[in-house]
Amino acid sequence: MIAQDIIIRPIITEKAMRDITQKKYVFEVHKNASKIDIERAVEELFKVKVQKVNTVHVRGQLRRQGRNEGYTRSWKKAYVQLTEKSKPIEFFEGMM
Repeated sequence: MIAQDIIIRPIITEKAMRDITQKKYVFEVHKNASKIDIERAVEELFKVKVQKVNTVHVRGQLRRQGRNEGYTRSWKKAYVQLTEKSKPIEFFEGMM
């Protein structure tokens, strides 16, 4: 897989924005991507140095629409911690 296929989108929530000051970023990533794949993709796309990567599988939730019910899609989330000497990711700078 190429880097653009691994990193799907950034997660922009209050909790994720709070952690940006410590250079910790949250991304939705491909379900089959390993931590090493995620680390290489972030370093390639954003030209930064990654210290560590933590991943979480987010399960789909049961939702109802009238008498019909189904599950939302399940996905994978990655918490990426940059090194202290690394520059911050420019994409997130305007959101703080």
